[in-house]
Amino acid sequence: MEFEGLAGAATIIPILVIIILIFWLLVRIVRVVPQYERLVILALGKYSATRGPGLIIVIPILERATKVDLRERFLDIPAQTAITRDNAPISIDFLVYYRVIDPKLSVLEVDNVVSASLNIATTTLRAVIGDITLDDVLSKREQINDTLRVKLDEVTERWGLKITSVEIREIEPPRAVQEAMNRQMSAERERRAQVLRADGEREAAISVAEGEKQAAILRAEGAKESVLLEAAGEKEAQLLKAEGYARALSAIHRQARRLEANSMALQYLETLKEIGASESTKFVLPMELTAIAQQLSGTLQDRFSNGQKDAAE
Repeated sequence: MEFEGLAGAATIIPILVIIILIFWLLVRIVRVVPQYERLVILALGKYSATRGPGLIIVIPILERATKVDLRERFLDIPAQTAITRDNAPISIDFLVYYRVIDPKLSVLEVDNVVSASLNIATTTLRAVIGDITLDDVLSKREQINDTLRVKLDEVTERWGLKITSVEIREIEPPRAVQEAMNRQMSAERERRAQVLRADGEREAAISVAEGEKQAAILRAEGAKESVLLEAAGEKEAQLLKAEGYARALSAIHRQARRLEANSMALQYLETLKEIGASESTKFVLPMELTAIAQQLSGTLQDRFSNGQKDAAE
């Protein structure tokens, strides 16, 4: 019985080994390549094809497949110390975004495309920063990003890589420069505050002057309107007074016209009679005495004529 058990075990082990070998061969032969990957195939050490995506057959021993990711990726470049054109040391870290556009070149033209890109990025950064002053490094990030991208793309293009973007993440100037920048920033803030205060005071003074000007104009206009109203009132009063005088004179004139000439002559005679009866040796004769005498003479003649007419009748 023990012999039969050992014989059965000896039979099962080779079967298991064969099954494992077949499974390993299937895994090595049949590859499922995602959409974002490609396989660079070397047949007996020579470039054969770039395959994928989908189900790919790779012949073991004869073919060797290298997987290449086509998605956009990034390199996190650690902080690098560079010297600016004006000999100021500065620490910069940045990100490099890239993607593989030619899987064949990324495998055949460089040993490790990611490591090579990392090294070329650090050396290119030092070369670019060395041509720029410290002030420009601190103020022209976008320009530095574009310059780095163009220079890196010129180098990595032969490796089948496309540098899509370079982003400087942090720039750390020397401590002395930071202190000077802080002092400069404080002075600039103080200057802006003073300018704002001066502008505010100027605006307030202008507003006060404008208010006083408007008030003076309103006072002058009020005085002018008052004078005009007073003059208009006096004018109206004078017109009303003159109109009253005119009406009074008109009434007197109308009443005088109603008096008869005879009544006026009799009044003149009464006046002369009183003058003659006075004890004064001086007589005052009116200049109208001749006219009064003529009028009285005419009146007596008219009365005499009217009396004769009445007697004849």
